[in-house]
Amino acid sequence: MTTANVRLDVPKSAKRGEIIDIKTLVAHGMETGFRRTHLGVPIPRDIITSFTCLYNGVEVFRAELHPSVSANPYLHFSTVATESGMLEFQWRGDNGFFATQTAQISVTA
Repeated sequence: MTTANVRLDVPKSAKRGEIIDIKTLVAHGMETGFRRTHLGVPIPRDIITSFTCLYNGVEVFRAELHPSVSANPYLHFSTVATESGMLEFQWRGDNGFFATQTAQISVTA
């Protein structure tokens, strides 16, 4: 696992059935592979290729990322609070990049 600076905005609690907003940001340069150095040497591609969010082990959101995505990808999505538990966030990318972060949520009736 690569150490990456990850920021999450996940509610700590919600009512059952409530739609919750989740925001993530991961620090990553996202080199497209299309640029060249000042000497004309191509800079190798190095991007995050996928993001997955699991809610108590069940996938609730997935995104495939491409070279056109900016550095430090920010993702904002929603899901329904069904039960208390764990949200797990996973980023995968070129050159073996893998980062993961978790957040707890407490769901009340």
